[in-house]
Amino acid sequence: MSLPKPAFNALVERISPPPVPSVQAWARAYDGARGPLIDLSQAVPGYPAHPVMLELLGQTAASLAYTGYGPIEGERKLRDAYAAHVSQIYGAPLAAENIHVTSGCNQAFICAVMAVAGAGDTVLMTEPYYFNHETTLAMLGIGTRFVACRAEDGFLPTVEGVAAALDAGVKALALVSPNNPTGAVYPPDLLAAIADLCRDRGVWLILDETYRDFLPSGKAAPHDLFRRQGWEDFIVSLYSFSKSFCIPGHRLGAITAGPAFIAQVAKIMDNLQICAPRAAQAAVEQALPVLAGWREENRLEILKRAEALREVMAGLQDWQLAAVGAYFAFVRHPFAGVSSATVAEALAKTVGVSCIPGGYFGPGQEGYLRFAFANADVDGIRALSARLDGFAL
Repeated sequence: MSLPKPAFNALVERISPPPVPSVQAWARAYDGARGPLIDLSQAVPGYPAHPVMLELLGQTAASLAYTGYGPIEGERKLRDAYAAHVSQIYGAPLAAENIHVTSGCNQAFICAVMAVAGAGDTVLMTEPYYFNHETTLAMLGIGTRFVACRAEDGFLPTVEGVAAALDAGVKALALVSPNNPTGAVYPPDLLAAIADLCRDRGVWLILDETYRDFLPSGKAAPHDLFRRQGWEDFIVSLYSFSKSFCIPGHRLGAITAGPAFIAQVAKIMDNLQICAPRAAQAAVEQALPVLAGWREENRLEILKRAEALREVMAGLQDWQLAAVGAYFAFVRHPFAGVSSATVAEALAKTVGVSCIPGGYFGPGQEGYLRFAFANADVDGIRALSARLDGFAL
């Protein structure tokens, strides 16, 4: 008699495996015939962390002071420092009570959605979407609804489209600006109009601002949401220290929200991880003011890379740069009717260009590829011209 086998969680079992490892496997199959691999796949900085950052990480990691558990909401000094930093960016009075430190921005998103939605509830997202957001909601049993973002609209949602989708079943709207995967940047007036809708409908607005430090506008505030009366009752902002400090392996992110929201997140965080990595928190708290000039230089460097990509794509007859901004470009490939995974695999294996298939970001995106251009220097980006010109399946 055969024994019954225990089952997996069906919500987890039915979601696809993580997409990045498969893309990396395609890149490893490249034989180098066309020159070094041009890696435009994972969204990681294409330059190392500053020596001061590394020194601080070494010092704090070696300190006994950070080997025990810390405050669930994060180290008070980092919460103070980051609150002051965000206050300066947005011209709004924010305090440590508005900040919860997390282990990366993916964890910030998990905490944020769990604070406002549960199994059977619905979260509204834009399409194309960031795949980790979609799979997070799926494995939590939270339903998803989508607002289409069209190429002709710059991959931004229309206010009318959002209004039509915000019905009584939606608990939160999740946006990403600058966007992953398209790079589209939400103008302040569009965010203001969408925030008005969320406030009026009693819906949380969760705004993932992971790539905020690489906006072309520099010191201009990305939006005015934190200056609104009563923003704490419906606005949540997510952030990652990984990109601007070049420390994705140290997993550090943050939530900015009202104190009541932070209190809910603390309950969740205590069960997920208790506290974010303490040594990294202590190091970033010291690096935040010290490395401001270096981070600005990196922002300008990323803008140069974006411009180099625009120039390359303008010179290619069959490829179209559909959107570009911050870390990403969404590129329309010339192979109608061919899946984006087939195109991306062939690019990686035959000409050494590694990128993410557009189909990974939603069923209507098979005609696109995501280029994470921040991961390549200007020379590498310019080398794309020869690799893409004449490429055939």
